[in-house]
Amino acid sequence: MSTVEFNYKLLSIRESLEGMAYSLTMNRDAANDLFQETYLKALKNKDKFNPQTNLKAWTYTIMKNTFINDYRKAKRANTFIDSTDEQYHINVKQEDSFVSSESKLFCKEIKAAIAGLDDEHRIPFEMHFNGYKYKEIAEELNLSIGTVKSRIFFSRKKLMESLQDYK
Repeated sequence: MSTVEFNYKLLSIRESLEGMAYSLTMNRDAANDLFQETYLKALKNKDKFNPQTNLKAWTYTIMKNTFINDYRKAKRANTFIDSTDEQYHINVKQEDSFVSSESKLFCKEIKAAIAGLDDEHRIPFEMHFNGYKYKEIAEELNLSIGTVKSRIFFSRKKLMESLQDYK
C-alpha cells in the first residue's frame, strides 16, 4: 500500500476516530489531543500495518492503547511516595481547611433530615451513600435489588422535599 493510499484511507475514518476519542475522554480538548496522537502514531508506524487487515480496527487499537498508557502515566504522576523516616508525611495529621459555621449548620440539618427517615429507607440510603452497590445492600439486608433501588429513590425524594432550601 502506498503512502498516498494509506493517508487517504486514514482520512476516510477521521470521524469515527474523533468519536472514539471523545467517548474515551469525555472532554473535547483531550479527545482532540488523543486523536492527533493516534494519527501521528499511525503515520509513523504505517510500515507495520498489514494491508489485508482492517485499518479502522488497527487505529482504534492504537488509540485505546495510547489512552490507557496516558491514564497510567497520569496515575503514576499523582502517586506520592513518602521516603522520609517512618513515613512522616503520610502519618502527619492533615489540617482541616477552614469550614464556616454556616456550612457546619447545613451539615447538621442534612444529617438530621437523614436521621429523620424511617429505618427501612434510611439504612439502604446510608449504605448506598457510603459506597455499597445495590447488590451488596440487597444481600446485606436480605431484600430484592428492586426494593433497594425503590427505597433509595424514595429516600432521595423525601430528602429533596425536606431540604428544598438547599436547591
